[in-house]
Amino acid sequence: MDIFDRIVKEPGPLGIHANSEGYFIFPRIEGELSNRMKFEGKEVVVWSINNYLGLGNHPEVRKADTEATEKYGLAYPMGSRMMSGDTDLHYELEKELAEFEQMEAAVLVNFGYMGIMSAIDCLLSRRDVVVYDRGCHACIVDGVRMHSGNRFVFQHNDMDSLDKQLKSATKVAEENGGGILVISEGVFGMRGDQGKLKEIVALKQKYNFRLMVDDAHGFGTLGATGMGAGEEQGVQKDIDVYFATFAKSMGAVGAFLAGSKEVVQYLKYNMRSQIFAKSLMSPLVAGNLKRLRMLRTMPELKNKLWENVNILQNGLKEAGFDIGVTNSCVTPVMMKGSVEEAKKLVYDLRENHGIFCSIVVYPVIPKGMILLRLIPTALHNKQDIDETIVAFQAIQENLKAGKYLEQEAVS
Repeated sequence: MDIFDRIVKEPGPLGIHANSEGYFIFPRIEGELSNRMKFEGKEVVVWSINNYLGLGNHPEVRKADTEATEKYGLAYPMGSRMMSGDTDLHYELEKELAEFEQMEAAVLVNFGYMGIMSAIDCLLSRRDVVVYDRGCHACIVDGVRMHSGNRFVFQHNDMDSLDKQLKSATKVAEENGGGILVISEGVFGMRGDQGKLKEIVALKQKYNFRLMVDDAHGFGTLGATGMGAGEEQGVQKDIDVYFATFAKSMGAVGAFLAGSKEVVQYLKYNMRSQIFAKSLMSPLVAGNLKRLRMLRTMPELKNKLWENVNILQNGLKEAGFDIGVTNSCVTPVMMKGSVEEAKKLVYDLRENHGIFCSIVVYPVIPKGMILLRLIPTALHNKQDIDETIVAFQAIQENLKAGKYLEQEAVS
């Protein structure tokens, strides 16, 4: 068979919905980054943007971004950091990130997805064993798939399952003369529950392993200072490799890894995604430095975020909605219904109620379930929340009454 014949016949689990492009798939939200934007020419309350602290469009940030672009242009520095793309600015951001995370050192990576994949590949030899949570993000799964050695997966946040897999991993590692890397997330981005880092760390007393934490949704939002899930759970010092992206709390591009000086240096000199890629552009580095300093010195941003989180989550629960076991800002609302009902429900939300949020259906979650994921930010207000809960009550009533089954299909 010609490879393109297969592609045409088997477009993939998301590709089969390509006729919905521009509305359900690859929707185009327009206007200034804020709590309310434009979709299809109409104003909507937006719950789909990972801009937790509202820094993505903050006036001080925009000023810093603009000044840095005027100073450096979008090309500087050229080449990979190892060859010709290193600057004092990169080192300054890494130094402040390490200090903030109470780690010895940090290293920048250009993108979160690529960065953690490359770090996993870099840290593991064929003799090593990786053990990871079944609920981990696709970037971690893809990084693990690159590993040529043994890998074990434990049931999501299930410490008995982890204990069992660590027992097997220990045996294999001893036979191979390798080590063990356990990977979890600070916050699982779909359902919003924190990884059980404290419990995982406790297993270090029983097994010999190193812990990597992807804290994309915890960085800047959790802990007394915003350090993340490790600070929130009191185990920051026990995380061996800390990873976070700038795309969530800082509303920017880029990511970083932090840990001991030896581990960070090894990553810096061996991560293929950085050695063979252009350096992170200076305007982005300068902008992220400004964002980090605001994150550290303006606690009112995180306070406002959590004020909105608590109002939203408590309001949804009081209205009878199932938001699962979230203990982070991520707010999932779970309903029962088919994929076709989900599309009609979302169309109703957007067109008749002016609410825009992400929709998740099978195969990401089980058949017969609809997950609407809300990402509250410091920019949202009580009116946004009240309107959203009223709208959700209306669509829930229609769903239970079977009204979306009666309607014609929407494309």
